[in-house]
Amino acid sequence: MSSMESLAQLEVLCEKLYNSRDSAERAHAESTLKCFSENSDYISQCQYILDNASTPYALMLASTSLLKQVSDRSLSLQLRLDIRNYVMNYLAARGPKLQNFVTVSLIQLVCRITKFGWLDDDRFRDIFKEATDFLALASQDHYLIGLRILNFLVMEMNQANSAMPLSLHRKIATSFKDQFLLQIFQISLTSLHQLKSEVADDLRRVPISLALRCLSFDFVGSPVDESSEEFGTVQLPASWRPLLQDPSTVQIFFDYYKVNDTTVSKEALECLVRLASVRRSLFVEDPARSQFLSHLMSGTREILQTGQGLADHGNYHEFCRLLGRFKVNYQLSELLSVEFYGEWIGLVAEFTTKSLLSWQWASNSVYYLLSLWSRLVTSLPYLKGDTPSLLDETVPKITEGFITSRINSVQVLSYASSDLDNPLDSAEGLQDQLESLPYLCRFKYESCSLFIINIMEPLLQAYTARSRLPAPGDVAELSVIEAQIAWMVHIIAAILKIRQTVGCSQDSQELFDAELAARVLQLINITDTGVHAQRYQELSKQRLDRAILIFVQNFRRSYVGDQAMHASKQLYARLSELLGLTDHLVLLNVIVGKIATNLKCYAECEDVIDHTLALFQDLASGSYMTGKLLLKLESTKFIMANHSRENFPFLDEYRCVCSRTNFYYILGSLVFMEDGPIKFRTFMEPLLQIAVNLEASADAAFRTDAVKYAFTGLMRDLRGIAMATNSRRTYGLLFDWLYPSRMPLLLRAISLLTDEPEVTTPLFKFMSEFVLNKAQRLTFDSSSPNGILLFREISKLIVAYGSRILLLPNGTDIYARKYKGIWISLTVLSRALCGNYVNFGVFELYGDRALADALDISLKMTLSIPLSDILTFKKLSKAYYGYMEVMFNNHITISSVLNLDTSTFVHIVSTLESGLKGLDMGISTQCASAIDSLAAFYFNNITNITAGDNPPSPAALNLARHIGEFPSLFPQVCDANLLHHILKGYYVIITLFLQQILKTLFEIIIFEDAGNQWSLSRPILSLIMISEQMFSDLRAQILASQAVEQQQRLSQCFDKLMTDVTRSLEPKNRDRFTQNLTTFRHDFRAK
Repeated sequence: MSSMESLAQLEVLCEKLYNSRDSAERAHAESTLKCFSENSDYISQCQYILDNASTPYALMLASTSLLKQVSDRSLSLQLRLDIRNYVMNYLAARGPKLQNFVTVSLIQLVCRITKFGWLDDDRFRDIFKEATDFLALASQDHYLIGLRILNFLVMEMNQANSAMPLSLHRKIATSFKDQFLLQIFQISLTSLHQLKSEVADDLRRVPISLALRCLSFDFVGSPVDESSEEFGTVQLPASWRPLLQDPSTVQIFFDYYKVNDTTVSKEALECLVRLASVRRSLFVEDPARSQFLSHLMSGTREILQTGQGLADHGNYHEFCRLLGRFKVNYQLSELLSVEFYGEWIGLVAEFTTKSLLSWQWASNSVYYLLSLWSRLVTSLPYLKGDTPSLLDETVPKITEGFITSRINSVQVLSYASSDLDNPLDSAEGLQDQLESLPYLCRFKYESCSLFIINIMEPLLQAYTARSRLPAPGDVAELSVIEAQIAWMVHIIAAILKIRQTVGCSQDSQELFDAELAARVLQLINITDTGVHAQRYQELSKQRLDRAILIFVQNFRRSYVGDQAMHASKQLYARLSELLGLTDHLVLLNVIVGKIATNLKCYAECEDVIDHTLALFQDLASGSYMTGKLLLKLESTKFIMANHSRENFPFLDEYRCVCSRTNFYYILGSLVFMEDGPIKFRTFMEPLLQIAVNLEASADAAFRTDAVKYAFTGLMRDLRGIAMATNSRRTYGLLFDWLYPSRMPLLLRAISLLTDEPEVTTPLFKFMSEFVLNKAQRLTFDSSSPNGILLFREISKLIVAYGSRILLLPNGTDIYARKYKGIWISLTVLSRALCGNYVNFGVFELYGDRALADALDISLKMTLSIPLSDILTFKKLSKAYYGYMEVMFNNHITISSVLNLDTSTFVHIVSTLESGLKGLDMGISTQCASAIDSLAAFYFNNITNITAGDNPPSPAALNLARHIGEFPSLFPQVCDANLLHHILKGYYVIITLFLQQILKTLFEIIIFEDAGNQWSLSRPILSLIMISEQMFSDLRAQILASQAVEQQQRLSQCFDKLMTDVTRSLEPKNRDRFTQNLTTFRHDFRAK
């Protein structure tokens, strides 16, 4: 960069970097220029570029490069101050002439430097004064830059950064909030008043955006989730009270809403939403709060009267949010106390009704309006005084308007283009729309239920009449009827989800519930009769059946079960009169009959099958008594006795393969509720026949699609049954059925079809469930060899698979072809090794190679996968580190790791360190456990050697050999003679082993916000116990990296870390160290 010629070349590269459409050209430019962002020696050259470059892209390169350098937090304090001062002067001198994106980048740079240096030097805090100096200049451009600096400063302070610990971020944010945020908000208000007159819209956007950022600040240290009602209240400090009590504060945002720029008006409404959410306690006296509320209601009343700006969807949505906040933060009595409440509530009701009619345009906004009305009606019983709320007049109209609008929407959708989304297809959208409806309906339940019945009856009559026709007739018209009925069923389901609200008679509520439920229960019989039984492929029919399933689910939770039956006599008495359903047992039979019909008829609709199975599972697992009741039903007995693909065709559909496991899990749960192996064997007959047919198939036939599908289906079915076994008795039934007669089939399949992941994946997933010792179900008798026999079969499968999969080429999709099978097989082995149902010492004692072969091939599979791939694929990563944790935790299996050659062993240890540094806390915990086991193993062996009690074990000698053969892992160990004195110098060598990992652990504890600190403390103590010298060296390194003025205090933190900690790894000593480490971390990070 010594000449203008090289600067010109750099500008050409920058032009290509930001503008070229050729990816190779962009990649070359990026590779050439990355040195500016990675090497601190180029910082001075970035300054040269800023001073001399003529193109904005070169300036952008310099700015973004400096931003990356600063974000690494490795620059010295003085250098950061120099950069900061330079950029501020640069903005003052050349800012108005720069391209907008360059200005923004430079402002972001100076704000990032400010945040990262906030606690290091008070000079960084001068940015507020310097930004206000920009505002004092006569130039409008400088005024705009000053506002932007404040805007980006608030954003930077409020936003967590991955390069900064969360606790440090919160400390800086709190300091900034207490010192400057109120002043910045006042500046934004002042600017809004000054710019209220005729100015460019671009200039108005900056102060309104600044005000919004101030009001959106994280005042209590917990980020705001605006998509959730947890948004709750804005916790403004008490010092903000005078500003909010000033009427002009609220009024300025209503004034800015009236401007033509929709960006400005939308952000003005967002500010009002936050002001309406300010904590109630901010106003000490009720009159002040009432005045504030009155001002908000007055502003919204004017908008409701004129409708100004509501044609814009963004404005409309934010205005609905603003209305929704009124009842979240204020009581109904406070709303009533406003003198124009009657006019206001009438306007809101009218606005809500119009919004409901505009369902297609305002579907996401209506949620806030309905939420407002539901909160109003639920608070009505607690209202004191005689002031009329006017809800008796408005709420029924809104409820009827909502129902009518949903029914009318069906006609619109039937004639609309296929691109228009159907609300009935969105489960989340339906839930949002219907969440508040039950409270509105039950407010005036008698009239509302009558309104629903009057709509429902003609639809049911028309639908029943269609079922009796020999042909469907007008299919479009029938689809409209089904969609309208589906909406009504969803609405009834939502109402029944909540049995009653405060202040209502339970008996009368039950009678109305019965009237509505009877219409849907009557519908169940109609949907599967006559011509409707031929329409399972139609989308409208599928939507209707999904609605019925949701209704049954909600109705079951409220009115099915022993307690519900006794507490709901009025409902069942009325259902008996209307439909002859005398009790919940008869009702259950109807429900299970519908379940059976859906499973038989919806062979190709995975969505309906999944909904049906979810209902069936809830019934089977809801309670022990409900499950027992199911077993008495004829419908259930039919399913249990005829669970073949001939009776349930969905079992033969590839798109429903995942549903098979859930189906057999439910059936297994029901089967195991009954005692006796005879019923279990009877239930397993269809699966036994499939297994026998597969066993009789020739090897060549296993490659055919029919055989592969039959085998994978059997594995999925068995997996579901295995999931249902939760006791020794039930597991024993499945084990005896499977072993030994069926195990050869699994081994044969894995041997013949290793290269077919669609076969190996279901097999290993079944085995993964089968070997899992959940609820201690794999607890065999002391004289039983079953645990050993089971592990031998596992070993055969893993050896057969591993020895073949390693020989296969990688192919294009290596994860699907190899890695997926490997990680599931590792999970199988890990669960078997830690299941505590096998005495692994038996294998070596009797010369059985089952354990050794399984460990050998599993290690080979893990070593065949590059570390980059392990870290890339999440499931593979979890399985790998889970396997390593198990391997290091067992004194037998750790020997297999130590028997490896040194380079391989070092590679495995390095993968553990990589796992520690990862973002996944579960993986980090597994790695910490593995390292702790390895370090504890050494410590215990060292103790034995130094005490002279016993000679070192072969495993200890192997680990000593690894250290001696790989001195480059630890630069201090470079004397080749150490290898000859490995036993004499054993203790000395251990002092240097795993030093890098100990450093990594300390860096995580000190500089990161680790949620698994307890787990990380375990290996730290084990490593310190190996050698106090190693700990002393590391302590010196850490202290040397800190500021000189902090070193004495931090040294005292290290002194306290080992207080009352003895040289042992006993549980009490470990717990004491963990407590000390927590204190150490807190004190170390305090500034």
